Amino acid sequence: MVKLLSAGALIFLFSGSVLAVEYEDHNGMLMDHGDGHLMDMAGGMVMGQNTSTLPGGCDSISETKEITVHAGHKYAEKFPGRMFAFDTQEFNFKPCTKLTVHFINEDNVRHQWMMHGLPKYLYPKGMFHLEVSGPAKISGTLILPPGDKTYLVHCDIAQHMEKGMKAQLKVGKGDGDLPSIPGVTAYVIPDDYKSNLPKVMSDVSAAAEAASAPVAAVANKPATPAATAPKEDSVISGVTVIGLAIGLGLAPFLAKKFKGMSASEVVATIFDWLGAGIGLAIKLLSGLIKWVMSNKNKILPGN
Repeated sequence: MVKLLSAGALIFLFSGSVLAVEYEDHNGMLMDHGDGHLMDMAGGMVMGQNTSTLPGGCDSISETKEITVHAGHKYAEKFPGRMFAFDTQEFNFKPCTKLTVHFINEDNVRHQWMMHGLPKYLYPKGMFHLEVSGPAKISGTLILPPGDKTYLVHCDIAQHMEKGMKAQLKVGKGDGDLPSIPGVTAYVIPDDYKSNLPKVMSDVSAAAEAASAPVAAVANKPATPAATAPKEDSVISGVTVIGLAIGLGLAPFLAKKFKGMSASEVVATIFDWLGAGIGLAIKLLSGLIKWVMSNKNKILPGN
């Protein structure tokens, strides 16, 4: 019994040490490279730091604020189809606020908290930028401009913003909402998890049934004397039957070709085929015209 308790205690202590996350603090290691640019060799970076210079239009600092922003995969779980996210998707502060952001990365990859659209005369490239390879934390300070404006905040690592790491920061009342902010505004391109294969197969089946019905009707139709049969109807019916027969023959190929495609992809593929067919027809017609012109003395009598 004592051995079991000892083993259980060891397992508990070991699991506790595994679950405890140690965040490396980069703030004590950052070197100042000038112009508000601080960085270290361990993957921490602050760009556009401004702790004292007032933006134009600000007579004084309206208030001093500090926020802690967490970033990681687990914060995207509540947003279907997203992979990364901040723990907060919307921020709001008074104009001319002195804001310190403590950025904590909880993933084992690099993340950023980047704010765009700031005045370029004060913030190089018009942005304030925190970056860290995690799990780690880093802090930076800026002074927000005056006026009512909505600023984009996101992670600029490839595909991280597209996969959910995006937010908006409103100064004053802001000047509207940004699109595709998870949990705040609708996505510009909504996710579609429905398969288009059943619809494609249904369309193929319908085409097959439509092709078989006219063929059976023609086979069972009593013979009509040639003198009384409408010539136009026979021509149209023949073209229709041939076209449907060709479509029926191509149905298995089309079903295989279009398998897994969305409706827009199917339409794009068909237009590509049409374009290639038109191009080939033009090329053949051009070649025929050139051949006729070069052999007109042989073809046309009296030349």
